[in-house]
Amino acid sequence: MVGVISDTHGLVRPEAVAALQGSDLIIHAGDVGDPGVLEALRHLAPTVVVRGNNDTEPWAADLPNTESVDVGGLRFHVLHEIARLGLDPAAAGLAAVVYGHSHRPSVERRDGVLYLNPGSAGPRRFKLPVSVARVSVSPQRIRPEIVELKV
Repeated sequence: MVGVISDTHGLVRPEAVAALQGSDLIIHAGDVGDPGVLEALRHLAPTVVVRGNNDTEPWAADLPNTESVDVGGLRFHVLHEIARLGLDPAAAGLAAVVYGHSHRPSVERRDGVLYLNPGSAGPRRFKLPVSVARVSVSPQRIRPEIVELKV
């Protein structure tokens, strides 16, 4: 299972940690906010992370803007803002695009590609849910699930 989290803005919620427990890999789609967030996630599973627009402190300087990772033989592309996607995911052979930024959880498929925003696991914004995602991956199927955290 892949745990997906975004927009933590420095907050490591125990509910998010519990929801990501048992992940084989964690993807953080940016706006980490504090290196302690990554330390906590790395205690759970190997963690792939990209820089968000609010990750401007010196500790975040080495975080990449985009990252691609193989998950069960399928390629996932990770970035913070979907508007900055500079490629055609289907033509590039991607199985999934993971992003954050909007704080709105979203699961959609276009041209055979999964577009997944786990929402925000950080401080609540407006009336949006606080959430993460879990993704089951097999060579034949990607099954995403948004998990709304009870906070």
